[in-house]
Amino acid sequence: MDAYLFESLKDKRVKCNLCNQRCVIKEGKRGICNVRENRSGILKTLVYGQLIARHVDPIEKKPFFHLLPGSLSFSIATVGCNFKCLFCQNADIAQMPSDCNGLIMGDVSTPEKVVAEALEENCKSIAYTYTEPTVFFEFALDTSKIAYEKGIRNVFVTNGYMTPEALQMFYPFLDAANVDLKAFNDEFYKKYCGAKLTHVKETLMQMKSLGIFVEVTTLLIPGLNDDENELTRMASFMATSMGPETPWHISRFHPTYRLTDQPSTPVETLVKARKIGIKAGLKYVYTGNVPGEDGEHTFCYNCGKILIDRWGFYIRKNRIKKSRCPYCEAQIDGVGLS
Repeated sequence: MDAYLFESLKDKRVKCNLCNQRCVIKEGKRGICNVRENRSGILKTLVYGQLIARHVDPIEKKPFFHLLPGSLSFSIATVGCNFKCLFCQNADIAQMPSDCNGLIMGDVSTPEKVVAEALEENCKSIAYTYTEPTVFFEFALDTSKIAYEKGIRNVFVTNGYMTPEALQMFYPFLDAANVDLKAFNDEFYKKYCGAKLTHVKETLMQMKSLGIFVEVTTLLIPGLNDDENELTRMASFMATSMGPETPWHISRFHPTYRLTDQPSTPVETLVKARKIGIKAGLKYVYTGNVPGEDGEHTFCYNCGKILIDRWGFYIRKNRIKKSRCPYCEAQIDGVGLS
């Protein structure tokens, strides 16, 4: 089908305005994501309804810790991504078209079918995840509109590289987003992701201004983005420009894809980063991929008591009552916390 958000140029070229790569694409060629193709001067999406993944997940797996805790999320994806992260955790599907000569795989589905399956599985949300949801924007948008009418929430797990135009089009149906803030320096984004930090920061602030609930995830890679000064700047940006209520997930890296020469992140590095986030003023800072650590619980920022007791992606006890701490009555930020 025809893609959204493109403009026609001379000589049957097109400019894609869906993400901040803003690819100018010659006739017969594809953009960086490898799933949008110029056919005779018309940009086409090649992945509409071509689902490479559909699963029922705990919402905590996305991760969302302040959105409908303990609920299920119907998670879908197509192949493709507009980043080229050397440490991609889902490279087999996200980078499939780029690594396999344009190959696109997936089972045919429809927005109506996705919503029906979500309802059947008693899912409270639909997560557009695993790969970058921006590259299957048209299918996600059509699905989100139906989900919205059925009372199902829509959430993005994203690299935050969509254009302001794309976000403006989607936001009436987007309840929440977990955005990867992969580092806080331009050189890292350029070298390891093929992108620019500034656009991600702009998206984060635009999401907050539109009233979208935002959680942030940073995958800490030893020696590449775990510098204490950089983490301090990152945490300060979130606390001041986005708000101290923004949950920050600091996740452990494991060698993968094209970055197998780096060691796994030491747990003490995650603990140190969590302390940096709290010191910067963030109310909720979590450590990921290390079950059993205190950093996976939700603590009251006011009295320090454990409010949501977690093990991995699962909740053992949720003590929040009407979005308040039962011990000190502090207001706890989030959506559908109790």
